Amino acid sequence: MTVDVGVIGATGLVGQEMLRILEERKFPVGALRAYASPRSEGRSLPFAGGEVVCEVLRDGCFDGLDLVIVDVDDPLALEWAPVAAAAGARVVDNSAAFRMESDVPLVVAEVNPEDLAHLPRGIASCPNCTTMVLVTALSPLQKAAGIDRLVVSTYQSVSGAGAPGITELEQQWTKFAGDTDTLRRAGAIEGAIAPGEVWSKPIAGNVIPLAGSVKAQGYTSEEWKLVYESRKILHDDTMRVTATCVRVPVFVGHAMTANVQFRDEMTAARAAELLAAAPGVVLVEGGAGAPTALEGAGIDPVLVGRLREDPSQPNTLDLWVTGDNLRKGAALNAVQMAEVLTA
Repeated sequence: MTVDVGVIGATGLVGQEMLRILEERKFPVGALRAYASPRSEGRSLPFAGGEVVCEVLRDGCFDGLDLVIVDVDDPLALEWAPVAAAAGARVVDNSAAFRMESDVPLVVAEVNPEDLAHLPRGIASCPNCTTMVLVTALSPLQKAAGIDRLVVSTYQSVSGAGAPGITELEQQWTKFAGDTDTLRRAGAIEGAIAPGEVWSKPIAGNVIPLAGSVKAQGYTSEEWKLVYESRKILHDDTMRVTATCVRVPVFVGHAMTANVQFRDEMTAARAAELLAAAPGVVLVEGGAGAPTALEGAGIDPVLVGRLREDPSQPNTLDLWVTGDNLRKGAALNAVQMAEVLTA
């Protein structure tokens, strides 16, 4: 049986990755429609040895489709995802538009696929890329011992801000290519690079401890997403979560440290057993490894290392998690959800 599929936002970083993964995983695509902005109308994108021509969103554009995957900004998703559902398609939305709605499941394919059995609005949501990478690793531990408190620091790549983030880092690195003296001198880049379109401070050779926009209590949108989304996915509103989200000069791959306090007994040895058997997870060197963002880029699983017991209190572990924010953090999970919905 084939599935007629639409992809909204097909020309974006995640949208193009989505098309590649649909092909790689041999998803049974019948007809494929790619939707993009008016400036990309008529653009051809490669797919399955051929091409698909981009069209614009319009009345009736979803007629006959079985599945629509959405990867656009929240306002467009809010407008068009319900239209696709009303046309009879099941919708997998990668924006933040519906994530915290009580009648829209928020799903990580390896963690809570059973939530896809009930779609009151015909829409299912993918979590934020940072949440997705982290929760994939935490889920087997949470199911075994319950998480009481979670303290997270993230190291998020510039591709999390889309193509403009990659361009900004490329331009700044290019400006100082070979100019190691400037890169070494404190404040030199700050004075030499004008504020960019994405970040008000240089990202090249820098670390910016502010990812997302500042919201309530001084926490950013990225930090609040991690708090609320992890609770919803893990079905535990009592889990205490605090986070600091940081942008780093890496092109692809989000990484994070997690200090995890459990309700029940949990040792590093037991956690290693659980993580070694967990779907979507690779435990590096039995937990002793130190996987980098580069190692996690371009592959499906998330990588876990630096697993150790917190000596300051019992039943508490420290671990390091990294994964491809464009792949597992977005496109792959959307396709995996589509596979569950159409099985």
